[in-house]
Amino acid sequence: MLLSFLFQRQLCRLNSRVTYSEELPSLAETPVAIIEKPVNTRLVTVTTDTFEVTIDTLGGDIVQVKLLKHLTRMADDGGKPFTLLTRSKDNEYIAQSGLIGKNGTDTREGRPVYGVTQSNFSLMPGQQSLDVDLKLNQNGVTIVKRFSFTASEYVIGVNYLIENTGYDSWEATFYGQIKRDSHEPLIESSGGVSPYLGAALREPEKNFSKYDFSDVSEESVKAEIKGGWVSMVQHYFISAWIPPTNDSNSFSLRKLSGQDIYLFGFTGEKLIVPAGSTGEYSAQFYVGPKDQEKLESLAEYLDLTVDYGFLWMLAKPIFAAMKFIYELVGNWGWAIILLTIGIKILLYPLSAASLRSMAKMRSLQPKMERLKEAYGDDRQKMSQELMGLYKKEKVNPAGGCFPMLLQMPVFLSLYWVLLESVEIRHSPWIFWIADLSAKDPYFILPIVMGASMLLMQKMQPMPTDPTQAMVMKVMPIAFTFFFMIFPSGLVLYWTVNNLLSMLQQWYVNRQLAASQKSSGKSSGISKK
Repeated sequence: MLLSFLFQRQLCRLNSRVTYSEELPSLAETPVAIIEKPVNTRLVTVTTDTFEVTIDTLGGDIVQVKLLKHLTRMADDGGKPFTLLTRSKDNEYIAQSGLIGKNGTDTREGRPVYGVTQSNFSLMPGQQSLDVDLKLNQNGVTIVKRFSFTASEYVIGVNYLIENTGYDSWEATFYGQIKRDSHEPLIESSGGVSPYLGAALREPEKNFSKYDFSDVSEESVKAEIKGGWVSMVQHYFISAWIPPTNDSNSFSLRKLSGQDIYLFGFTGEKLIVPAGSTGEYSAQFYVGPKDQEKLESLAEYLDLTVDYGFLWMLAKPIFAAMKFIYELVGNWGWAIILLTIGIKILLYPLSAASLRSMAKMRSLQPKMERLKEAYGDDRQKMSQELMGLYKKEKVNPAGGCFPMLLQMPVFLSLYWVLLESVEIRHSPWIFWIADLSAKDPYFILPIVMGASMLLMQKMQPMPTDPTQAMVMKVMPIAFTFFFMIFPSGLVLYWTVNNLLSMLQQWYVNRQLAASQKSSGKSSGISKK
């Protein structure tokens, strides 16, 4: 109880130091309001099956969100609910919203303190929805700021209900913004990988635009669009304001002068409530994991915040296929393996052509070595003789490269799918791999991966250039150390891919050997 009281007191003190004139979005008119404030300021805690949300009645800001189904680390390792939004002495990442304009509640003089019936709310088992109302009386106008929660959802409805019992028309404009400093996420990205951290929004001529903290520091961003959204993106998780789809909304990304504070927000259309009538404005705030299907259903192109880069058109079906396999086998590790096998089978015609070319090149290795001994000091003559050898044996030295290049987009897409998928976070495979999003604790997979690369090299022709040959020999060792810090899911994919490539190379080599043997026999018969 004492710790809870001190925490609430500290949060209120922090909020009292806000410079409102710098934080509020600007409108043409000067915000003016007469506010009747309740005597006490307090925090309200709302608990559902997905998160625990703390709301400050001063302004009605969401100042803390704990994700109950996503832990800081594995449960067996003492993991606790992951805190995505927070307000503390060292870190600030909160969601603010309010009313500005002629009769706005949020003014340059301060922000309102809402009244509330209780300090704790819970969505009970079997209950599908929960509304938490913060109330304010403003010169004959009753304002209710309602937060709506739904079971199994990470969406918070933020609604203003206006009852104008006064004699004059009432008007104001809703704003919603994410306030954050530039600190790193409270938990580090798994496996030594550092994905994108920063703002993202939809712009009139671009469906998905990213601006990191340095971009916003250099220049503020403004955009106006019908519908739209604005978000704060990090590895696996996101928060986003989603205004009404049919409204024209103004978006902005900016940094407060002289402070490590960034504001990513929007202002909606003006709400006018005539005397003696009621009005309502509704927006949504999403705070939780980067769930593609859910984000896509909330707003157009919001799912692009699951960032697969320029290969998203390939990555999306790859993720859909992996998810389909997971639903069949119930394990993401086996889903990765089966997906890799499936992709290898689909791309076999391309890879087979590449492997045949490399096998032919390997069969020419002794002749190439003799040419190197004979013309090693004369590069021009050496090149001419090599070209003559390739022409005589009908071998294209670049034949193995082009099919491999065609496969690279698929491999890169799968890489980003494995890196971006929150579904894989804290998911086990077998035995010692308890978390596919974390590095292998015993480095077994990286070592197996490195060994598979060495074996693959022995099945392929080595470059005639000594420098290139040395690089090829060092590469498996370098990759082994490099992959030691990568998420084990990525290493699993790469290892399985190497093993399948070795199997394909062995099969192609065997086919070519059988073909050459058969050709030799038939040549001998014809001579007789």
